[in-house]
Amino acid sequence: MSRIGKMPIAIPAGVTVTVSNDNVVTVKGKLGEMTQAVDPSIKLNIQDGTIDLVIDEANDTVEKKQKQAFHGLYRSLINNMVVGVSQGYEKQMELVGVGYRVSNQGNLVEFSLGYTHSIFIQLPAEIKVETKSERNQNPQIILRSCDKQLLGQVCAKIRSFRKPEPYKGKGILFIGEQIRRKSGKSAGAK
Repeated sequence: MSRIGKMPIAIPAGVTVTVSNDNVVTVKGKLGEMTQAVDPSIKLNIQDGTIDLVIDEANDTVEKKQKQAFHGLYRSLINNMVVGVSQGYEKQMELVGVGYRVSNQGNLVEFSLGYTHSIFIQLPAEIKVETKSERNQNPQIILRSCDKQLLGQVCAKIRSFRKPEPYKGKGILFIGEQIRRKSGKSAGAK
């Protein structure tokens, strides 16, 4: 059994969890609604404000090792959904570099990252975006969503526009992230 899969998921106040006949879990909360299909080899028990995931030993369509992997996977996915609709997720990124700027109109974000052209990205409706540009500070972009997976995917896409580089430390990075710096070329003695 998976150590993660054995842990029960607490359902906070204001969150409702339902399971349909075809093993689709629906989680509703104040920040939104999310669904996730669960493999038939995993059974969900919802009682007393907790969700317990149990491996269905009678189901022989999946081998035992795969069932154990599914046990931990679906527990983590459902827990992320419960936390997402009740508290939400937030990622903060900063643009480090001379002349780097970011601005937004709704969910359309414009980046100026030292290229000859500006980069525009249309974010999904599930993501709320906020940009900050203060004097003598690096521009920041703050992303909020109830979907942890989608939020991480969007952050990775934004980061790919200008990855942090180890020589000058420039690029798009998460706030608080430390970049391992490298020294540049050193003149060799002849």
